[in-house]
Amino acid sequence: MALSEPAPHPAQEQIRPTDSAGESDAAARAVALRAPLRPAVRVPVSMPAAPGTAELTGPVFGTGDVGPLDHDLTRQHRGEPVGERIVVAGRVTDRRGRPVRGQLVELWQANAAGRYAHPLDRHPAPLDPHFTGAGRCLTGDDGRYRFVTIRPGAYPLGGSSDAWRAAHLHFSLFGTAFTQRLVTQMYFPGDPLLPDDLIRNAVGAPAARARLVSALDRTLGEPGRSLGYRWDIVLDGPAATWTEGDR
Repeated sequence: MALSEPAPHPAQEQIRPTDSAGESDAAARAVALRAPLRPAVRVPVSMPAAPGTAELTGPVFGTGDVGPLDHDLTRQHRGEPVGERIVVAGRVTDRRGRPVRGQLVELWQANAAGRYAHPLDRHPAPLDPHFTGAGRCLTGDDGRYRFVTIRPGAYPLGGSSDAWRAAHLHFSLFGTAFTQRLVTQMYFPGDPLLPDDLIRNAVGAPAARARLVSALDRTLGEPGRSLGYRWDIVLDGPAATWTEGDR
């Protein structure tokens, strides 16, 4: 299943600091690799908006484009994927706590061994033929989303350092237009690699870093089968979830 654009691959996350470079410099370069290379493109809209404007500027998806198994990354192949099953769910809200309905939420991740199903991933960890690591869903009227997936593994960034990425999920959210796309990452509570994750540490404010960590919520999981993690996303305001455009 293809996402709306190619998922970032680990080659983009490789950090090769010089001997004089500190972790903060390496983290800054790693985050900069995610920044747009060109300025935003303004889409001219007449006022009042002309008929058909939404069709030209809005996402080209609908409820019929999101399949019944797109949210369940463990059932997209004939076989069972390897790894710990988890359920990740939460609400997408605005700054006033109002639910954001019909939001397209995309997820992509490494497999349980810490490897992406991407040809440029050279991490010598095994691929899982039954796990692609990509899913999507639409938020409901209450702003809720839900994914069933495998807990991703950690992986090294490469280069001269021994830096590793903590286990994480990539999230993409669309508003009413492609220009409103947001990309962020979710982490897991209690991960011993969290304090040393260079990408997470590039988020300056401690409160913003804390909002990137999910919370264990057993009510979201499936008894005897999977644990649940709750991660709410706030799109704007002082309590907004950090996104990769916040630099």
